[in-house]
Amino acid sequence: MIDKMLLFPYWLSLKFRHFLYDSGLKKVRQADVPTICIGNITVGGTGKTPQTEMLIRTLLQDEEWGSRNLAVLSRGYKRKTKGFQQVTADGSALAYGDEPLQIKKKFPEITVAVDKSRIEGCDFLAHPEKLQSSKKGRKCIDKNMPAADLIILDDAFQHRALKPTLSIVLVDYNRPIFKDHLLPVGRLRDLPERIAAADIVIISKCPNDVNAWEKCTWAENLGIRNFDASSCSGTRRNGKKQHIFFTTITYDTAQAIFPEGNPRYVYTNRLILFSGIANDAPLMSYLSSDYKIVRHFKFSDHHKFSTGDINAIASAAKAFPTSVIMTTEKDCQRVRDCRKIKEELKQRMFYSPIKTAFLSENEQEKFISVLKDGLR
Repeated sequence: MIDKMLLFPYWLSLKFRHFLYDSGLKKVRQADVPTICIGNITVGGTGKTPQTEMLIRTLLQDEEWGSRNLAVLSRGYKRKTKGFQQVTADGSALAYGDEPLQIKKKFPEITVAVDKSRIEGCDFLAHPEKLQSSKKGRKCIDKNMPAADLIILDDAFQHRALKPTLSIVLVDYNRPIFKDHLLPVGRLRDLPERIAAADIVIISKCPNDVNAWEKCTWAENLGIRNFDASSCSGTRRNGKKQHIFFTTITYDTAQAIFPEGNPRYVYTNRLILFSGIANDAPLMSYLSSDYKIVRHFKFSDHHKFSTGDINAIASAAKAFPTSVIMTTEKDCQRVRDCRKIKEELKQRMFYSPIKTAFLSENEQEKFISVLKDGLR
């Protein structure tokens, strides 16, 4: 009873907000070029960034879309700059946010930008001449920035003012939305029923052995009836067809955060782990198979590492002189912004690159097919 009383004001505000958009009382716009929205219902931890990177790789490898100008638009969470900014690979997480910077470093050939207003951001990406003609624009974009043919909207599912061409919603396998609660009791940032508005649902961070029966159960719990594993789709109560896919995460060989990184530390058997993400349990599980984790520093999501944080890590490194220091790929973007890291510490600091993969080739093929059909 107490939980329901706590949740009611937030539930009511969400209901009213969505009513305004669904009824047309608040205007909804579409961008001038196709857009793909990647979002979630939960506060952090669903794996949007590796999913976005997988989507980029899929599009770049496609014969039809690989030759077009692809752009990614993000809010740039916790950045210090304002307005529209084109992300550069040599920039900082303070200027652009850790996730946009990570994407730009991995895919330097595409345009990555940040803007709190997705409508304004899409307009500038599709028509860069509008920003180039202004004094402000000359300061925040490359004069050779091409007009985007397709824009991926990172974390924009709750941005109702912009209607995407195709929407993808992620649900963490380890934290189903049908077993969670709205903030502040749980971690749901939006109404669970809103998942019905997505074109594609992806269950992320799955174990590799999810069987057909479990996939059907997931679909039913999410309100998707008559799920067919071969087509990866089912129907909702209103007759809308909805696709559901299952992905897992994998880690690549550890990479040095700084040029001073000494690879011999990777072959030790002791590890100091630090992270500032919503959920580092999968990384801990992966690293525990090869290392004994002697110290674990866990910070809040998108944490800005202070001199005190670095000193605490340095003290642990002194206590365990042969250990390697490991963090996540997203965190290393913010670590590079820290100026007072001694060279001997830089030699031991590494990160684990993360990737998303479908559980089967059939799912991957169907996803590409659904993606291209939706964009057409």
